[in-house]
Amino acid sequence: MILKKLLRLGATLAAFSALPALAQTEMHVASWLPPTHPHNAVVLPTWGQWIEEATEGRVTLKIDYDLGHPKDMFTLVEDGVADAGWSFHGYVPGRFQLTQIVEQPLLGANAEAASVAYWRVYEKYLKPAEEHIGLEVVGLFTHAPGQIQMAEPIQSLAELAGKKIRLGGGIQSALGERMQVTPVNAPATKVYEMMQQGVIDGAFMPLCEQKVLRLSEVADNLTLLPGGMYLGSFGIFINPDFLEDLTDEDREAILSVSGEKLSQLAGRVWDQCGTDALAASREAGVNVVEVAEGEPMAEEFRQLAEGLDEAWFKQVEGSGVDTKAALAELREIARNY
Repeated sequence: MILKKLLRLGATLAAFSALPALAQTEMHVASWLPPTHPHNAVVLPTWGQWIEEATEGRVTLKIDYDLGHPKDMFTLVEDGVADAGWSFHGYVPGRFQLTQIVEQPLLGANAEAASVAYWRVYEKYLKPAEEHIGLEVVGLFTHAPGQIQMAEPIQSLAELAGKKIRLGGGIQSALGERMQVTPVNAPATKVYEMMQQGVIDGAFMPLCEQKVLRLSEVADNLTLLPGGMYLGSFGIFINPDFLEDLTDEDREAILSVSGEKLSQLAGRVWDQCGTDALAASREAGVNVVEVAEGEPMAEEFRQLAEGLDEAWFKQVEGSGVDTKAALAELREIARNY
C-alpha cells in the first residue's frame, strides 16, 4: 500500500515537472535623475505595476541607475545594455528635430495636456519619420513649463544678455540665442553644482527641479512668465528585441498600458511636481516674481518668441512630415484638453 502511494506521488510530481514553467521576465529600465525624483518614484513604478497586472505577473520592471549620461540612454537601450529607458530629446542635438514640435513657446497648456496631444500627434504625423529608429517608443511627455531660475534677480529679459545660462538643448538653445545669453550645455543633474560654484548665473528649467534637485538653495530667484517659456520633450522607449522575445500576449499587454496612458501619467506627475516645488520654494523664502499677462516682461518674451515656429518649419522641411498641420493639431488638442 505504501509502495503504491509512493509510486502515485512520484507519477504526480513527474507530471507537474513536465509542465512548462511559468516564465517571468524582468524588464530593466535605465534612469538617470535621483531615485527621489517623481519620475523614478511615481511614473516608472506605476508603469511597472500596470505591466505586472496586465501580464499577470509574467513581466516585472526594475529601475537601474548610473548607467551613463542621460544623452546615452537612447544608445544604451538600442544596444541592449538596458531593456528600456527614458530621456530628454534635447540632449542629442541633430538626431531629434521633430520632437521640438511640443517645445514651441506660448502653447498655453500644462504638461498633462501637452503630453496627451504630443502622443496623438506623434502617432498620426511624426512616427513615419523614424527619428527613433532602433527603439520602440512607448511614451512621450513634457515637463511643466520651463522658467527662469537665477542666483540674482532680473527686472527684464534684456538683463540676461551675456549671463551664463545652463541650457538643456532643443528649443532652449534657440531662445538662449535670441536672448544673447552665454550658453552652458549640461544635464539637469549638474546644475546644482555649477550654480554653487558660480560656473553659471542661472538656468532655464521647470520648477520641479527647485525641489528635487534642491535648486532653491542656489537659484533662489524665480521669474515666472505666464505659461512659461517652453516645454521640454521626453521619450520613454523599449528595445525592440526585448519586446520581440516576449510572447504576443505579453507584448500586447505592455503596449496596452503604455502610449497615451503612460504619456498622460508622466505629464500629470511632472505638473504636480512643479506645483509642490513652487509651494516649497515660497516657504523656503525664494524670491518668486510672477509676471502677469500684458506686463512688460511678458510682452518682451512674446516678441522674442515670435517666429520660432516658422524657423522650426524650415529646419524640418525635409522630414516628409506635414509639420504645419501637426503643430496646429497639437495646439488644438492641448488647448482644448
